[in-house]
Amino acid sequence: MLEHLFVKSCYTNRINQKFTKPACPQTNGKAERVIRTLMEMWHEREVFDNAQDRKLKLKSFINYYDTVKPHKGIQGKTPYEVLDDYFKQNL
Repeated sequence: MLEHLFVKSCYTNRINQKFTKPACPQTNGKAERVIRTLMEMWHEREVFDNAQDRKLKLKSFINYYDTVKPHKGIQGKTPYEVLDDYFKQNL
C-alpha cells in the first residue's frame, strides 16, 4: 500500500491526498493556480535555512493567504471570511 515515498510521507504527516477528476480542466486549473501562487508569492521570495525553517515559513504564508489576502475569485474576500459567512447563515 505505502509503496511510494510521496504516499508514505503523506501518511506519516497525516495528509489526505485528493485527486482531480480525469478530463476536468476546470478542477485541474484550480490546482495549477494554487501551485503557481505558492511558487510566485512564497517560494521564490523566501530563503530557507533548512527544512524546519521552510515548514514554518509555509505555515505563516498559508495563514496570510487564508486570513489576510483578498481573493478576486471570491469577490475580494479572504477564504476565512467566506467560511465565516457560511457558518453564520441561518439554516
